[in-house]
Amino acid sequence: MPRLTYYGHACIGIEVAGGTQLLFDPFVTPNGLAKAVEVDAIPADYVLLTHGHEDHVADAGTILRRTGATLVSNFEIVCWYQQQGIEKAHPMNLGGGFDFPFGRVKYVNAVHSSVLPDGTYGGNPGGFVVEAPDCSFYVSGDTALHCDMKLLGDRHSLDFAVLCIGDNFTMGPTDAALAAEWAGVKRVVGVHYDTFPPIVIDREKAKSEFAKRGIELLLPAIGETIEL
Repeated sequence: MPRLTYYGHACIGIEVAGGTQLLFDPFVTPNGLAKAVEVDAIPADYVLLTHGHEDHVADAGTILRRTGATLVSNFEIVCWYQQQGIEKAHPMNLGGGFDFPFGRVKYVNAVHSSVLPDGTYGGNPGGFVVEAPDCSFYVSGDTALHCDMKLLGDRHSLDFAVLCIGDNFTMGPTDAALAAEWAGVKRVVGVHYDTFPPIVIDREKAKSEFAKRGIELLLPAIGETIEL
């Protein structure tokens, strides 16, 4: 059974079968809501970045250097980090998949934008479908609702999804609930909300939007670990 730890904003860690630690979009140090999280204690064997915005990559370089983890992201982001001395990295692009030791990862479409902290073009934003021995799940990254999400339900048997729900910059709860239905999941971990004033949500209202479709929305506390 996979274990998910929420580190605030869109940063999550997921431990899959065999103890492999997957860390997505590390943004902790600049996040005032995540002051209690010790960045130097976050485990990572792989760091997966959905796109280049600072609120998804702020702590990536530090964590990659400390842990020796492998970076997985799109080609442009991987090249940018390689120029900064990150050698363990695996580039991907939309529609492509790769078999890692812990399972298969596919880089899937997201409708958003992407630029790295210094203004460098960040390539196409994306999400990830991970198929490990003990679970299969979708991490949306920052995205609008789009019809490609229907393909996720058609082509994968997903156990859960991690979806942006904060509105304004991404899907809000209503669109995210429909995305979950299309993807064929019954459990969703919500991310990318409450960090900044434009994305503060009504949590109970958000849960009700998912409940209307028979889907459970989980909103773990920052630093909390849950089993899925």
